[in-house]
Amino acid sequence: MIQQLTTDTKSENIYPDSDGQLMADNTKQFRWIVTIKENLEILFAEVADIFVAGDFLWYPVKGNNKIRQAPDVMVVFGRPKGDRGSYKQWEENNIAPQVVFEILSPGNRPQEMTRKLLFYQQYGVEEYYIYDPDENDFVGSIRVGMSLEAIPEINGWVSPRLGISFQLTAETLEIYRPDGDKFFTSVELDQLRELEKQRAEQIQQQLDQEKQRAEQIQQQLEQEKQRADRLAEILRQKGIDPDNV
Repeated sequence: MIQQLTTDTKSENIYPDSDGQLMADNTKQFRWIVTIKENLEILFAEVADIFVAGDFLWYPVKGNNKIRQAPDVMVVFGRPKGDRGSYKQWEENNIAPQVVFEILSPGNRPQEMTRKLLFYQQYGVEEYYIYDPDENDFVGSIRVGMSLEAIPEINGWVSPRLGISFQLTAETLEIYRPDGDKFFTSVELDQLRELEKQRAEQIQQQLDQEKQRAEQIQQQLEQEKQRADRLAEILRQKGIDPDNV
């Protein structure tokens, strides 16, 4: 006799790839999520075992699809890059995301952020950063033992895991790579690429001009040599050795 699974049993083994929530409530929040996620992707592009994702469901407990969270940005050290529908921790060598970012929107409530903090604390997150772009407020927490404790001085803080640093100015949050390069939006990156393209074209034009000048000088030298050769031949025809003139 084939045993039929009940609806409850079936639901426990289904891990949806979406929680039905919007990725962002406004353009500013979306831009920050994409900027942080994409710059981290670029930063670790050559490292095979660092997985970066944005607005991605994380299931820490096998058999319970109600225990889940979708960090705005999460970074997992020790797991390969690649496409996934969701992050099922038991399928990932039981490695929890070590670094999580949340970008606040006007719709976020203190109770929700407290719940997220407790979730990340319980399930192994090492670094947790929250940025409110409307209020330009940035806070962070780092794991100490079993707890996530507030970072007392966040301005100038360097992430132990990521190596990036944070500078909170009067207008905005600035994030810097370990090499000192700043995190840029996709538009800014495209503008930088265009500037580099223009510089490369200018340098190529300069090289072409130098090449043309060198070719002109070479032609002049060859012409002078030809004139000297003709003069030497005329002198020889007159019985004069040009080498002894």
